[in-house]
Order: sequence, then C-alpha cells, then structure tokens
Amino acid sequence: MGILSGYRVLDCSIAMAGPFAAQRLGDLGADVVKVEPITGEWQRHTAAGGARGNKVNVSFLSLNRNKRSLAVDLKAPDGKAVLLDLVKTADVFLQNYRPGVAKRLGVDYETLSAINPKLIYASISGYGEDGPYVNNPGQDLILQGMSGAMLSAGRAGEPPTPAGQFLVDAVTAYTAFEGVLAALLHRERTGEGQLVQVNMLDAITTLQMQELSVFTVGGKPQARSAEPHAHSYIRSPYGAFATADGYMIVAFPSLKNFGQVIGEPSFLTMNDETDTWKFRDEIFARTRERLKLKTTAEWLALFRAADVWAGPVYGYADLVEDAQIKHNGTFVEYDHPTEGHVKTPGFPIRFSKTPSRVERGAPLAGEHSRDVLAEAGYDAAEIERLLASGAVGAGQ
Repeated sequence: MGILSGYRVLDCSIAMAGPFAAQRLGDLGADVVKVEPITGEWQRHTAAGGARGNKVNVSFLSLNRNKRSLAVDLKAPDGKAVLLDLVKTADVFLQNYRPGVAKRLGVDYETLSAINPKLIYASISGYGEDGPYVNNPGQDLILQGMSGAMLSAGRAGEPPTPAGQFLVDAVTAYTAFEGVLAALLHRERTGEGQLVQVNMLDAITTLQMQELSVFTVGGKPQARSAEPHAHSYIRSPYGAFATADGYMIVAFPSLKNFGQVIGEPSFLTMNDETDTWKFRDEIFARTRERLKLKTTAEWLALFRAADVWAGPVYGYADLVEDAQIKHNGTFVEYDHPTEGHVKTPGFPIRFSKTPSRVERGAPLAGEHSRDVLAEAGYDAAEIERLLASGAVGAGQ
C-alpha cells in the first residue's frame, strides 16, 4: 500500500501543472479520480512534440498514470450533482481553472468547503487569484520570460536562453504537491480542511532563492557577458563546451588545478575568487579552445582523476541508457491497453516502507465512471440513466 492509500483526490485540472501534481499523489497511493469532460480532457487529443498515440496522446499519457477517469458534463445539472456528491467524501479537490471559472461552475472553495469542511482545496493559477495579471495567459514560456531566469545565462546581446523543458509547469506542480501534503498533515492534526493556492509566477520566482538574493541583498547586477556562461552569478569557467566529438560541462574548477590538466599556463597564477570574475570571458574563451583538442571521454577521464567537476552533455537517447539512470530505476514501464508498452519517468522519492508504484496507466476518458459512481452510492439503474442522458460518459 502507498503512503497516501485511503485518500481520495478529485483531479479537475488540465494541461501539465495540475495533472502532474495529481499524478504525484497517485504515485503515492492516493485514489485519484480524474474528472474530465465526456470527450476527455483536451490534452488527450493534442500531439506532444509531434508524437501522437493510438488513442491517448503521449503528453496525456505521461501525466495521468495512477488515476481513474470519470467523464462528466459539469454544465448539466445531473453532472454537477454527481461531482458534488463525490466531494462529500473526498480528501482533496484540485483544479487549475482560470480565476473566476470555478465560481461560475459552482465548484469554488466556499461552495465545496460548505459541503465538506475537511476538504483540502488546491487551486493552481498563472499569476494568483486576483491582481493586475489575473486574466493573462499562464503559459510556461511566458512565465519563464517574466521570471528573469532567461537573462542569467548566455551571451550579452544575444536572445534570452529558455529552459529546455516546461520548467515553470514542473516547478508549479511540485509546489502544489508539497502544499497538498502539508495541508493533509495539518488536517490530520486538527481535523480542518483549507484552501491551498499556488501560482506559477510565485513558484518560478521563489525557485531562484539564491540568484535573487544575490541581487536584492548583495546588490550584484544580473550581467551577461561576451561568452555564453551558464549562469551570470557563477565564476568562470562555467558552461557547456565543445570537445573533439561532442559537448561537455565544466563547473567552476580551481584554476590552477584545471590549468594543469588542460595545459593552459595562464590559469596557473590566477586567483579563484577574484580573477575568475575579472577575466571571466578570457577564461571561458581559453577553456573553449583547449577542450576542442580531445574527446569528451578523454577529458572526463583526466578531470575525474584530477577532481575537476565536469560531466557529459546528453541527449535523451544517451540519458535513457545511462548506467546510473538504470541503476536508480528512474523510468517505469508498463503495458497500456491502447498505447502498448510505455516507458516514462517515474516517481523520484524513495520510501523504505511505502514505495510508490504504478497501479494503472493513464485511463481512457470515462473508463472508470461506472465504478466511481457505484462507490458513491449510485445504484445500477441510476448509473445507466446518467449515461443515457449524456451527463456522464464511459469508455471514450
């Protein structure tokens, strides 16, 4: 049994941040019921990176394992009534509607907490529940741009450097996941439910705890320079460098030690704490020229022997075959009824007594509607009536 076994989560979220947070709860054993429209959440039907599944889109597949699906029309009186019935015995309600939508649908915190005062109600938004940006689109890249992080790496005068993943969505998902767990702990101690609000702008801003404090407390400007440093607040050399056969990372080594390994005499008399900032671009450029002379494997062997912090630059094909990744069991694999064999990143936290597990893959839309309604006390005749009316769907 998982550590959250016995808890019921109603996941009314879409896209990435909400579903990812709910999936984390499901990985730990919670019974996550994905409440979606009759035809399924929109992301079921939108290709991710150009990849389409047989029936379930790859992106949806990756964010919705360990869930059951209840397909229901919340605009139909009977459909809304079904959801409100489920709220009576739920532990967590998770949504990422645009601000104001939950109120219009009649599933806002005030309404649902009146039905179930012990409910943990998690609301995810782009910028907060109110304020000047409340109606702005909360999209990952837009929030990356606002966060300031894009100007902490790369060359001055060149375009900002985005993250190579949906960073803001992922950070927001983890923030919501932590918030729900903390609220559940509070409820265990006091019996009280509460509203948990998470927004993408705050999540990505607070992630930069060190960088922003260097600016706000230390007074150091965020300044990119002529070479493509990986971080404006880390001393040189720090970044990705071309080798004879690929790329590798070098992370702020001792210059004297580093200079001896790569054969750069100018580094031998430099001071790590002052010259690495004063001559940041020169150090980067000289490192770049030296590292072109050997392969990545050759440099890594030399650097490991000399205790220089360095590593390879992987593509996904390299990552999935990495020995440590395999040792850790980072990816989980299972068979899906429509998509075949699935290999996808798993849950990153290890528990000695209550490990995470994959109980089921991403559900088909409404696949579990009958089961969920039966558990909520609906008899067979009423379930069939709801299905016939279109207020509830099954098996899309």
